[in-house]
Amino acid sequence: MNISGSLLSTKQMISFAAFAVLLSAGFSSRAQTASPPPEAQIKAALLAAPSEKQKDATVLGYNQKGELVELRKGTNEMVCLADDPNQKGFSVSCYHRELDPFMARGRELKKAGKASKEIFDTREQEAKSGKLKMPKQASTLFVYTAEDDQVNPETGEVKDGYLRYVVYIPYATAESTGLPLKPEAPAMPWIMHPGTHGAHIMISPPKEKATE
Repeated sequence: MNISGSLLSTKQMISFAAFAVLLSAGFSSRAQTASPPPEAQIKAALLAAPSEKQKDATVLGYNQKGELVELRKGTNEMVCLADDPNQKGFSVSCYHRELDPFMARGRELKKAGKASKEIFDTREQEAKSGKLKMPKQASTLFVYTAEDDQVNPETGEVKDGYLRYVVYIPYATAESTGLPLKPEAPAMPWIMHPGTHGAHIMISPPKEKATE
């Protein structure tokens, strides 16, 4: 899912197409693993949020049964999602609270065994009918990822993480925004799923070289 200076390959485009659905749906499960301490989950989840938003953000994480629960009640507009201990790799995210119905519905459908396309189609239908509330304004999602061996689950410390940005703007199009349908340079914003409930701007900065 990383953007180089050249055009995206077909494989990369498919990877991007699955990104938003996988993120909000919670990914597929592997063997049950004990959840890290709540304090560590909170610390790691907040790495995805802008620094000025971290102190007052709500944080969702996992209890020892693997259930998603509220670890900390916040007072600002951000909701942060801790890493799922039963998934390969490390991924945390923070998003505007107006996106919570969209994200929660994706997790619910994934838990019910729905595939990515069915999740997208269901939410598209529900958004059009008004059953699923989507933001009326642009709403941002931040995603912070790392390799498993760069994460200390007991402390919440992460090395060499990577931050990407997504701005949801339901029903926007390339024509209404002036954005391209694919990036042509590193970090170039582009629009994905144009004209649908899930339309969003993708911004993926080049990865920095890992430190020793």
